[in-house]
Amino acid sequence: MTLDEYISVHSSPENAVLEHITRDTHVHILNPHMLSGHVQGRVLSMLSWMIRPKRILELGTFTGYSALCLAEGLAEDGRLVTIEHNDELEDTIRRNLSRSPLCERIELRIGDCKEVLNAEGNKREAINREALYDLVFIDADKREYCAYLDLVYPLVPVGGFILADNTLWDGHIIDPAYNKDKQTLGLRAFNDKVKEDDRFEQVILPLRDGLTLIRKVK
Repeated sequence: MTLDEYISVHSSPENAVLEHITRDTHVHILNPHMLSGHVQGRVLSMLSWMIRPKRILELGTFTGYSALCLAEGLAEDGRLVTIEHNDELEDTIRRNLSRSPLCERIELRIGDCKEVLNAEGNKREAINREALYDLVFIDADKREYCAYLDLVYPLVPVGGFILADNTLWDGHIIDPAYNKDKQTLGLRAFNDKVKEDDRFEQVILPLRDGLTLIRKVK
């Protein structure tokens, strides 16, 4: 048994809906490794339960697995908005979400994350600058992580949380062989941006492909 297998065995299991999404994604969807998966899914669920957010924003949902995990910890009457740019996945996402009773608390938006976030910023201005989301999960285009951070910052209250996935990028983040790879460069810039910004406190967890936990302090 490997250490990863040991961790999986000793973590709470996926529910039946998440098991189905895992199997279906691996059988029918290109690049199934993009799925959050069992252990990371349980971490996202646990963090959400600890925070008990009233509103969650997810950038990049793939086949809906992570959205359902995050939605488990929503406060009573809480809502989750998830954005996916790949419209070819829309039917799959809606079908997967519909398998869970949590689907009624999840709103799927298909489109470019930056465009949707700009619209959310305008909405915030229209409601007297009230922050919109207690928890944000960034898992979309790695080249745009810095832009996403700037756009979600005003949507999160002081004390709110931002999670960023893939921030170690399979070790490429420190590998000079990837010095010209745009996704690697985007993630390096994001990690440096967060580190140098005193509006945040952060820690990178070596979970799967790297998960950064960020707390807005200013």
